[in-house]
Amino acid sequence: MGPDDSSKQARAAAQLRKGVLEYCVLALMRDRPRYGVELLQALEESGALATSQGTVYPLLSRLRRDDLVTTTWQESASGPPRRYYALTDSGRAALDEFTRVWPGFRDAVDTFLATPHPSTGDLA
Repeated sequence: MGPDDSSKQARAAAQLRKGVLEYCVLALMRDRPRYGVELLQALEESGALATSQGTVYPLLSRLRRDDLVTTTWQESASGPPRRYYALTDSGRAALDEFTRVWPGFRDAVDTFLATPHPSTGDLA
């Protein structure tokens, strides 16, 4: 592996993460409301989806503006009040739609990655 390979892998991972992060965050709220740091910790634990506050909080703001999540403030026993994010009906519908689409998308990508395709020649 050359010195450029790790940065190429990091770029590929960042692009994949950017494409699915919104839906993973919505999925984390499927069963109960969550607060920001809790979402960050769950993403960190996944390994591949680890990200920063600078990514998650703007995403949460956009999800709220798009009416996919709603927020409430709740007192915390261990510090200041926390803003909890919960799915709205629209957020649940968006997550359900992604859940329906994802297996076909994943399978199509897996097929391309696993199956050697014959060369179609020089298209230029």
